[in-house]
Amino acid sequence: MSDKDLRINEQIRVREVRLIRDDEEKQQGIIPTAEALGIARELGLDLVEVAPNAVPPVVKIMNYGKFKFENEKKIRDSRKKQKLLKLKEIRMQPKIDDHDLDFKSRHIRTFLGEGNKVKVTVRFRGREMAHTELGLDVLKDVLARIEGEYVMDKAPSMEGRFMSMVLSPKSKK
Repeated sequence: MSDKDLRINEQIRVREVRLIRDDEEKQQGIIPTAEALGIARELGLDLVEVAPNAVPPVVKIMNYGKFKFENEKKIRDSRKKQKLLKLKEIRMQPKIDDHDLDFKSRHIRTFLGEGNKVKVTVRFRGREMAHTELGLDVLKDVLARIEGEYVMDKAPSMEGRFMSMVLSPKSKK
């Protein structure tokens, strides 16, 4: 439940509520809303509806500003722990030299080792379009050089003047 769904103080428009005091963490029972609001005001705190679907709704006496801050802090911390997946792209041509292919394969292996996805692309120019099988051979050669370190997300396919495939790192179990 987000903070926007919570009703506080005068926004609570039901006759009776089940009251829980935050400082004692125990139920006070079912009391009229006006009385619960009075208790909250006496303590200098807010009356927050935590379970609006219950009959009667459950409310808690707490410091709403502090509660909201703690929730935002939890959300921020959970975002920090998420791993952002990046898609790296390696481009080559069908008439690539052996050494260049080794070099690019090492880069692909490095990217996969860092946990990134890799899009391997072969670009065809001019008359090379008549021999797309050469591009497929290059991609198969790359796969042979990085054997066992990848999971293929997308098999080699033509997209206009480009033939590409997408690889992701093998999960470590």
